[in-house]
Amino acid sequence: MTHEDAGHYASKHSPDTMLDTKIAEAITKKLKDGKITCAVAHKIAHELDVSPDSVGVAIDLLEARISTCQLGLYGYSPEKRIVEPAENVSQELEDAIRNSLVNDRLSCLSSWEIARQLHIPKMNVAAACETLKIKISNCQLGSFR
Repeated sequence: MTHEDAGHYASKHSPDTMLDTKIAEAITKKLKDGKITCAVAHKIAHELDVSPDSVGVAIDLLEARISTCQLGLYGYSPEKRIVEPAENVSQELEDAIRNSLVNDRLSCLSSWEIARQLHIPKMNVAAACETLKIKISNCQLGSFR
């Protein structure tokens, strides 16, 4: 959703979607100016043993915003996104990315897995995707599909 959709995040979900109070409480404790960082949202998912998507749904239902994407794709100020194309991409990284594509896109989760497997920062995977003109899709928190 875009900044024009601010305050209408819950509309992404069915009207009968229920807010998980345990998740909502954890999110509310961490909100700053109506925002929660991607890293904190993922930490909540881990601590509560729920999916990141469940945390993302609760964030939407609370009409909060997710900031500081760990891939640099959204939630920064003032630029919105901070990822820049990599100067060069190793063959190993390019192969890992290309082997993980679904419909010519790399999922957020796959980008994290590649970073973990290659022992590199997540942002490096996103930078490689910028260079290779590959879109990252399916945010684990549901910010973008």
